[in-house]
Amino acid sequence: TILLRRRPSTPGVITLHNIVPFFSQGLQLILLMLFEIYLFLCVLQVNCVTFPLPGEGPEQQLLKPNDWSYCDYFWADKKDPQGGACIPGIEVLIQKQLKGKTLQKEMAEFIHERIKIEEEYAKNLSKLSFSPLAAQEEGTLGEAWTQLKKSLHDEAEVHLKFSNKLHSEVEKPLLAFRGEHFKKDLKKYDHHIADLRKQLASKYAGVEKARKALADRQKDLEVKTHQLDVKAHKHEEDIKKARRKSTQAGDDLMRSLDFYNQTQCKWFEEMVTSSMELEKMEVERIEFIQTHLRQYTTLRHETDMFNQSTVEPVDQLLQSVDPGKDRELWVRENKTGEVRPVDLDI
Repeated sequence: TILLRRRPSTPGVITLHNIVPFFSQGLQLILLMLFEIYLFLCVLQVNCVTFPLPGEGPEQQLLKPNDWSYCDYFWADKKDPQGGACIPGIEVLIQKQLKGKTLQKEMAEFIHERIKIEEEYAKNLSKLSFSPLAAQEEGTLGEAWTQLKKSLHDEAEVHLKFSNKLHSEVEKPLLAFRGEHFKKDLKKYDHHIADLRKQLASKYAGVEKARKALADRQKDLEVKTHQLDVKAHKHEEDIKKARRKSTQAGDDLMRSLDFYNQTQCKWFEEMVTSSMELEKMEVERIEFIQTHLRQYTTLRHETDMFNQSTVEPVDQLLQSVDPGKDRELWVRENKTGEVRPVDLDI
């Protein structure tokens, strides 16, 4: 459904070979020149991708309205603020995933430091529980004192158990999520779309070459037509040949346009598919981290109910995690363009 909403249907192509012969020589020249001019004025070409001119044609509708989906906002290339090469929209999305992987690793490191604190705390509590201080206290007060020291040992066991669970249920999963092959998988998206962009650039170069060839043939035909006016019928055969070559150049240009549009259509489809897959990956990443951070708070509640008031705000915020809202805020700050490409047309 999304791919069908790409753009309005394109009318059938009429080749110059079919229409030019019906006009006089002068009209043929005018038609070919107007065709060439209109062809490259009706769209905006940016890095070999053609976009509609602002205010031209029907207004495009979003593929996924009200969803802030990746497939609607990353068609253009992002300018490098440092003046370097432009960054394709797909690369912006891939960098988002790589950054997410780094942040995920940093979260695991944070939990590891938390585990070390718990282990050290448990060790000190256990050591203190065997202290001989006030061991000579007698009577009921002595019994109470002995029980107090024993409670330190019990508390140490609780904190040690907490640290072990943090390692197995929070730190380890965070480290294991999307392992060593993750970056290679992302490169597949990058290389695939980059290859299509190279093909698109090649096809656009073919269009430019065909356009130049058509212009040259037009000029040659114009010169020979002028010579005919001057020297009567001596160059009629040359004019016929020049006219055929000009018409052929026009047909070649139409074929180049068709190849270009087919390639751009393929790039468009792959961009939609890839961007939605990357969007799904981001939702999975956020939900995965959300689940394991909530596990952290669950263990924290089990370990120390006295500190519940400090944990509840974290728990409440984790329960409010919304991948869609995150995506909206990120897209607002990083979107490269919501206008999708359209075919070259006449």
